[in-house]
Amino acid sequence: MTEQATKRSYTETLKDRAHRSADSIKKTARDSRARAIQEVKNHMIPDEPKAPIGSSSNPSHRVYTVANGITFLRLILTLVFLVLFVMRVERLMALSCYIVAALTDFLDGQVARRTQTVTWLGKIMDPIMDRILLATGVIGLAVVEEIPLWVAVFVISRDAIMAIGALILQTKQKRPLDVCYVGKIATACLMAGFCDMLVGYPVVAGLARVSSPLYPGLNAEAVPLGMFAIYLGCVCSVIAACVYIYRGLKILCA
Repeated sequence: MTEQATKRSYTETLKDRAHRSADSIKKTARDSRARAIQEVKNHMIPDEPKAPIGSSSNPSHRVYTVANGITFLRLILTLVFLVLFVMRVERLMALSCYIVAALTDFLDGQVARRTQTVTWLGKIMDPIMDRILLATGVIGLAVVEEIPLWVAVFVISRDAIMAIGALILQTKQKRPLDVCYVGKIATACLMAGFCDMLVGYPVVAGLARVSSPLYPGLNAEAVPLGMFAIYLGCVCSVIAACVYIYRGLKILCA
């Protein structure tokens, strides 16, 4: 009996220690999560703290909102487009996915502002989804040789440079830079241009300003009208990049 009692006591001691260890691990995990959330919130400082929560000047920390759902839907549609288009199957379906994805870029922002559900997650994810949408559009068109390769290199390189700049800026502030209007115009022009290039209509005569085959439409080659929207988007992208670099340098030098 003494030996059995000793074994029972030893077993109970082990169970007690295991429970205490589990409770300690759970408490540490909760504390770490709370500290991480608080640190993120400390870096995400609203422009106007007294503004209504969920407004553009004071985004909320919510995750599950209709606007955020629309933003993630854009990602799904973008990936579906790329697969269908590069595989050269169901071009009309691929085009439909891309156009709907492009329209959601306008829709999610409108829904968030009108329902006062602007979130930090949305402000971070929206420009990322824009970059993914543009990259897949330009990659798809370049793969099927419907736009010059330099356009794809330009768009992807610009996004890569901006991403590197954002990482450098993280050393000074966690909050991402607000999107400038020229950047929005650039995105709209590129999206519209890519959509029209997918449709392939209307076709307009080339301007015959240059002779190089690298600039369809600016040479004598007839192209869909969207090619000129892409050129305009590239110009606006350069201007927007200069604006972001200027803002970033101001923050880094402050």
